[in-house]
Amino acid sequence: MNPIDHHAAPLLLTQQQVRDYLPALPVRAALSALFQALANERAVQPAQTLTLFPQGAGDVITYQGVLADAGVFGAKLSPYIVTDGRPIISAWTSLMSMHTGQPLLFCDSGLLTAERTAGTSALAIELLARQDSRQLTLIGCGALGQAHLRHVLPLRDWQRIRVYAPDLAAKPELQQQLQALDARIEISVSVDAACDNADVIMLCTSSASPVLDPATLSKPALITSISTNAVNAHEVPPASLAAMDVYCDHKHSTPDSAGEMVLASQEGSWQRERIVGDLADLVSQRCALPDYQRPVFFRSIGMGLQDIAIACALLQQAQAAR
Repeated sequence: MNPIDHHAAPLLLTQQQVRDYLPALPVRAALSALFQALANERAVQPAQTLTLFPQGAGDVITYQGVLADAGVFGAKLSPYIVTDGRPIISAWTSLMSMHTGQPLLFCDSGLLTAERTAGTSALAIELLARQDSRQLTLIGCGALGQAHLRHVLPLRDWQRIRVYAPDLAAKPELQQQLQALDARIEISVSVDAACDNADVIMLCTSSASPVLDPATLSKPALITSISTNAVNAHEVPPASLAAMDVYCDHKHSTPDSAGEMVLASQEGSWQRERIVGDLADLVSQRCALPDYQRPVFFRSIGMGLQDIAIACALLQQAQAAR
């Protein structure tokens, strides 16, 4: 990628303009470099903050991050605005220069959030899945699930790809849309059927309660989970963590937000010290890889640094296209 021009006029990119850059955006490379920088103390990940609007009018979550090697810092602002009808939910990312103190980019983050979420799971699968993994499963097939498929399809020589969602059977157009991604995709009739003999299982649902019990799997698999933003949302039972090798995107913050980790800690069945490693540990080879004697669980909650890294890659592309 071209170096950032820290003296260029700031860019404002709408969702459609961002969409135009997505096909060539080096998502996984940007995320891998981010976690290497975090391991080398060349990046800073502050805690996200929630600010309530007066009189119950909504709130805004701020996700911040600093990338020293790129010379940028910034924040994603995601407001929840109460209206007389459906609430307004949006997200915009701002980037500023550590060299000039001037703004560099302000862009719609909706599509970028989906890409960095899927890209993070893909990076974990690249690093954690067995090299001979051949059977891939996706539970949940919304925009995030489809983004996961796009990012993960090239990572292994998948021989079978199964997808399940509760209402998928009644949506032939969505089935066709999924199968257009890859001719190998099969539509499963249940979670159990989709996960039978799977090597990698991606949970991409909006469920606030478990959709899969790892104890029911026919063999140890890698399970990735992103969950949803409901309080203590979790896609696997909290008690199941004790019987798995657990990894996450950021060991210093994920256990405080991931529902199954919070609940397992409260119940006393699992503690955060049992996390084998996070993505910074994995990319820098500072933690053990799983031996698949039991299921492996990777939990991602999303980080401000991921938003900053993806926006930085977008900025480099946009400046080069000027």
